[in-house]
Amino acid sequence: MAESKINDLMKLAREPSSERRRELLREVTDMFFAAPPQRTGEMALFDDVLSQLSGEMEEAVRAELSQRMADAAQPPRRLLADLALDSLAVAEPVLTRSRALTEDDLLRVARTRDQGHLRAISRRANVPEAVSDAIVERGDDDTLSVLLRNEHASLSRAAHEAAVDRAVANPALHQAVVDRQSLPMDLLNEMYFVVEARLRDRILEKNAAVDPAALEAALAAGRKRVAARDGALPADYAEAEAEVREMKTRGGVGPTMLASFLRNGETTKFLVALAELADIDFHTARRILERRELDALAIVCKAADFDRSLFLTFAVLVLGREAEAMGRAREYGQIYSDLPRDAACRTIRFWRMRRQIGDVAAA
Repeated sequence: MAESKINDLMKLAREPSSERRRELLREVTDMFFAAPPQRTGEMALFDDVLSQLSGEMEEAVRAELSQRMADAAQPPRRLLADLALDSLAVAEPVLTRSRALTEDDLLRVARTRDQGHLRAISRRANVPEAVSDAIVERGDDDTLSVLLRNEHASLSRAAHEAAVDRAVANPALHQAVVDRQSLPMDLLNEMYFVVEARLRDRILEKNAAVDPAALEAALAAGRKRVAARDGALPADYAEAEAEVREMKTRGGVGPTMLASFLRNGETTKFLVALAELADIDFHTARRILERRELDALAIVCKAADFDRSLFLTFAVLVLGREAEAMGRAREYGQIYSDLPRDAACRTIRFWRMRRQIGDVAAA
């Protein structure tokens, strides 16, 4: 940079008129983009002058400067950091677009600024894992939704688990969680019992598409996650389990016996036998029955290779005296018929993790 330009910059920084200083800020910025400084000392001088001038300007002027610096390959560092910590109107352009912001810069903003700043960071073309973790920790559910919908945001396993835990309690997050491509498959399947039918279909589609190696990796990761506490066992559980085990020893427990248990109101025996024959855990079976999750029951029956007619019998008995029971049973019967057995079996493998974790804990 010529000696005259350095002198001009020093004079500009001492200019007392606020109106003139706005003009000077634009002139210095133009000078920066027209002839980017090549040496460290020149960049430091530009940084000092621009930072000083911008700090004394109104928000609209600083926002204009942020728009210009957001796409600069090598913007002045101190100025960029100041803009990122400024009001949202000023900070948003650099937070969403500037590639010159470092991970430390982003973490400083994520740990100290408000939700608007967190959402701006969440829309970046690249969000480092550590930054995403900070956003999940401090962000509200609206912010979390923005982050989850950005496939260029890297989330740790712990952050994905936290997102799923929050989504279980907030239906507004269901779509963002289920649609996220990088969500671990075991966590995706935890969402099955809380999302609506349309999203359940998406989960089944993803299960059908996963290759065996990825499935095993997902199952291995899922076994490390602490199983949810599903509530105490019913008072007659031990008795029902012993009777079902005895009947099994005598070869007397089969799919048709399940219908008999259900028809006779022997609910715990039905659940114990269903869990045994379908190789799922008792709590998952109980959740299906208590919530009348007939689409989930269809998955269980298809994976266990029960006849469609037996599933329809279960459906009618589960619905009981509910109006339109037969019509609804036929509707779910169609779901049973359309469900690929391979997809059902893969889904059951995720649900089976509850049982495996319980067995390890009891050992």
